Amino acid sequence: MTAEPRRRDSAATRAALLDAATSLFAERGFEHATVRDIAARAGVNQALLFRYFGSKDALYASVMAGQGRELLEGDSAGRLLEGVLRRLLEKGPRQADHLLFTALQSGGVDNAAAGIREELGDDYVRALSTLTDAGNGELRAELVLGWVVGISMLRASAHRDVLRTADTEEVVRLVLDAAATLLERIER
Repeated sequence: MTAEPRRRDSAATRAALLDAATSLFAERGFEHATVRDIAARAGVNQALLFRYFGSKDALYASVMAGQGRELLEGDSAGRLLEGVLRRLLEKGPRQADHLLFTALQSGGVDNAAAGIREELGDDYVRALSTLTDAGNGELRAELVLGWVVGISMLRASAHRDVLRTADTEEVVRLVLDAAATLLERIER
């Protein structure tokens, strides 16, 4: 009697790879998270990573896209900025949720990640630009998004203790109040 082969669950394998990659990219950065380590954390053979994603770069792009879409789909456009800020300001060292912000502020990992970054940036600008009737809504949205990315960069800086230790509620209130000058329909 031979053992029955184990059933394959491609959706579970794909999800395990995405979860493992998300945490390892956040912990180590793109360069230091190896395909071997991602596969090991997911409990699969590394060949499956290539089968499902094609490359480490494409896996990174998939992780970024998932996180960015989650924020876009989670709230109304009016609450998008608040949701982004809250996630950005969560306490804890290099949490996986901040991977999107790391990617948005970086120069790029590869073409797949750069394409996702550009697409997500466009989606965020499009959503935020609906919060004003001004003719230059896209510019206003880009300015607000640039500010948020800048906040992310300052929080990551070893020399910016004031922002890193600031009360989340106070930062959210101040940023939303100021951003409402450009995007008057931001919900607070």
